Amino acid sequence: MKIMFVSLGCDKNLVDTENMLGILRNRGFEFTDDEYEADVIAINTCCFIHDAKQESIDTILEMAEHKKDGKCKALIVSGCLAHRYHDEIEKEIPEVDALLGTASYDKIAEVVLSVLEGKGYSCIDDADRLVMTKDERIITTGGYYEYLKIAEGCDKHCTYCIIPKVRGNYRSYPMEYLVKQAEQLAEKGVKELILVAQETTVYGVDIYGKKMLAELVKKLAAIKDIAWIRILYCYPEEIDDALIEVIKNEPKVCHYLDMPIQHASDSILKKMGRRTTKQELKDVINKLRENIPDIALRTTLITGFPGETQKDHEEMLDFVDEMEFDRLGVFTYSPEEDTPAAVMPDQIDEEVKEQRRDAVMELQQEVSLDKSEEMVGKVIDCLIEGKIEDDDTYVGRSYKDAPNVDGFVFVKTDANLMSGDIVKVRIDGAMEYDLIGSLCD
Repeated sequence: MKIMFVSLGCDKNLVDTENMLGILRNRGFEFTDDEYEADVIAINTCCFIHDAKQESIDTILEMAEHKKDGKCKALIVSGCLAHRYHDEIEKEIPEVDALLGTASYDKIAEVVLSVLEGKGYSCIDDADRLVMTKDERIITTGGYYEYLKIAEGCDKHCTYCIIPKVRGNYRSYPMEYLVKQAEQLAEKGVKELILVAQETTVYGVDIYGKKMLAELVKKLAAIKDIAWIRILYCYPEEIDDALIEVIKNEPKVCHYLDMPIQHASDSILKKMGRRTTKQELKDVINKLRENIPDIALRTTLITGFPGETQKDHEEMLDFVDEMEFDRLGVFTYSPEEDTPAAVMPDQIDEEVKEQRRDAVMELQQEVSLDKSEEMVGKVIDCLIEGKIEDDDTYVGRSYKDAPNVDGFVFVKTDANLMSGDIVKVRIDGAMEYDLIGSLCD
């Protein structure tokens, strides 16, 4: 029996997919990336914003066609969309044979066997259940970097966000469980470990009574073959001195921090249910840069939140111009049902949201080019990801670049490099988001 997996959404969802693949491999199943060859097709879905929800629905409908004209005998849907809309999916898409909620993915083997026997089996466990599998994950990222999900769920309850309803309250994974996972990944050749959660900064509070992210990072840094550790999804109000110190002093930790701030207007931040003010955001950014002068800061913003005025938008632009983030992404506000923001007055027209998004990105493009040009002449470490065919140019990433969201370093050399190699590169040229360099002798 061959199974095809489609993983949609965020890197945290990808970890769940890889865990399911590991469970199925240990039960003797084989895998294919060809939907025409698959006996079972499984889709791990996302529903964070409207576009992600639509992509999940479209993918389910597309794969459902293979039950009519292909080899496919069973269609399984898991993840956030399955958890949130299981009743609607069962009613509207009868081709789906089974549903797995966000806290049920460890039951994937039982579900597959059941549906192949013609017994439909859906499992939507309580979202607060914490899944810890004993099966080793199958790495799908290429082998040299991998995500380590350190916690599930979220307690922040921002007014625009559905995550607490589909992923449950914040639950940290025990430190020994995470260290073991990281050791297994290192044994498989992983060089870069990327820590993810809905929020990484409060790791450990629920099980240890205090923030333990810095302690976890120290333990992970002690793993011999891990070369880089990158930390994503840090809420600004939770960044403390212990975290700053470990980023500053632990050589394996990339001087990089992903810190979603969402807006810069105090009135909009309050409506969003965020727990910082503009001045507090400035204070933490300045503190990070004072302690770690070469730190690369990434953030995300939302344009067109209900009630956002032109003045609020201009305040965001001024903030982006002043703070000069190294990396920045912008989303237009997406009203999600069952969230407080969806029923707030003064909803913004889609066209206005998009115009404001484009204005922020146009400004950020200028900032990014300036930041890139500052790198010219410097020598930096670069993790090689691959080679451009028929060209003496390799594609890599610097410590400033997280995979799939940031830029690349194009390395010109006639040397024979391998994916996963970490090499010294002299930066010779700059573009808005990418760098061009040459291998140092």
